[in-house]
Amino acid sequence: MDASKALSPSPGGELAADRARGADFLARRSRFRPAEALPWIALITAFFIFPNQMVLGSQTLIMILFALSLDLILGYAGIVTLGHAAFFGLGAYGASLLITDLGWSEPISGLACGALVAAIAGLFFGWLLLRYRGLAFLVLTLSITIMLQQLGNLFRDFTGGYDGIPGVNIAPLFGRFEYDLYGHTYYLYCLGVLLIVFYGVRRIVYSPFGQALVGIRENVGRMNALGSPVHWRLVVAYTISAGVAGIAGALFAQTNTFVTLGVFDFDQSAAVLMMLILGGAGWLYGSFIGAVLYMVLQNELAKASPEFWQFGIGLLLVGVVLFARRGTFTRYLNFGRLLRWRTQP
Repeated sequence: MDASKALSPSPGGELAADRARGADFLARRSRFRPAEALPWIALITAFFIFPNQMVLGSQTLIMILFALSLDLILGYAGIVTLGHAAFFGLGAYGASLLITDLGWSEPISGLACGALVAAIAGLFFGWLLLRYRGLAFLVLTLSITIMLQQLGNLFRDFTGGYDGIPGVNIAPLFGRFEYDLYGHTYYLYCLGVLLIVFYGVRRIVYSPFGQALVGIRENVGRMNALGSPVHWRLVVAYTISAGVAGIAGALFAQTNTFVTLGVFDFDQSAAVLMMLILGGAGWLYGSFIGAVLYMVLQNELAKASPEFWQFGIGLLLVGVVLFARRGTFTRYLNFGRLLRWRTQP
């Protein structure tokens, strides 16, 4: 009897072994792969190959960051929203008003201010709205964005209304690097911010918290049955996503030196969603490929036809949805095999 007890593994030992295997799995999946350097090499190479296109390049990096923020909740937590522009706009106005009203023009502080304003809004709206699902949530997020835009127009003495806030001029980066006419400093500034934020988001999605988000996306009922605090985990993810979108909005205001209520337009929310459709949601680098494709296509098609450039992007989206439903355009061309590191084992 005693010998059989000694030979049988204890429940505590099995639990410890399972935890060790889980920690080892997360550690292995979170390791950087050589292929992950390719997008960064491409972005650095673009700085030297296209020196006269740095303005477009800076805006593309900002859109990558914006798409990355949406991917955190859409690709990993399964939260579909039509109002993500709300946090982009709040971040833009937070950074702008810090300069124009308070006279504080240090750029990194502006990013922190934009992130904080957007994250606080994300915490409140996430707590309030994430109790709903499906169509109700879509309508609510869209309505909140429209309401924020109209509030901005109502208090036009504070926000500038649809005329916007001009003169959003930031101080030299680190007190040393001036901003040139061609946007080289802005590009490197945006690239550095993107690298830091991407590293943080990557750590999140490969953490136990990130794996819990995937579990919620796949089967929210089972996660509730396991005792997981589903609502609060979604609220935390929504808050982080809002903060990252706020950083993107702050960068947008700083690099353009002005901001208008157009940052709250539905077009912003739709555009970032289209970027993820083009690049693929749920693998982080989809935001890179989708944003680059969208911004380059928008630029080239607008040159060819300023009135009907959206027709070309719409046609591409129809093709992606019809012929590359699982991976989208980039994975359909097998580019995703080099960078593909989904959350599924």
